[in-house]
Amino acid sequence: MNNAELADKLAADHGITKADAKKLVDGVFVAIGDAAAKGEEISLNGFGKFKVKDSPEREGRNPATGETMTIKASRKLTFTPAKAVKDKLNG
Repeated sequence: MNNAELADKLAADHGITKADAKKLVDGVFVAIGDAAAKGEEISLNGFGKFKVKDSPEREGRNPATGETMTIKASRKLTFTPAKAVKDKLNG
């Protein structure tokens, strides 16, 4: 499912226009991205949590040449599903 399909489903299920649903979907993802950029945890009850994790600098290998290289430190956005979502996935 992509953003447009999610907006179509919201529009159909809640009796709003597709344009309004698209604005809402886009707004939710912008808000999640903005909070993550600030390092905040995003907790959505019944769905899960988005957390920012720091990945330290580490040594790796260039797969083409086998040469050792340094992989820069970075930040990652991780998702942990809520129990209700896990239960749906596992029947």
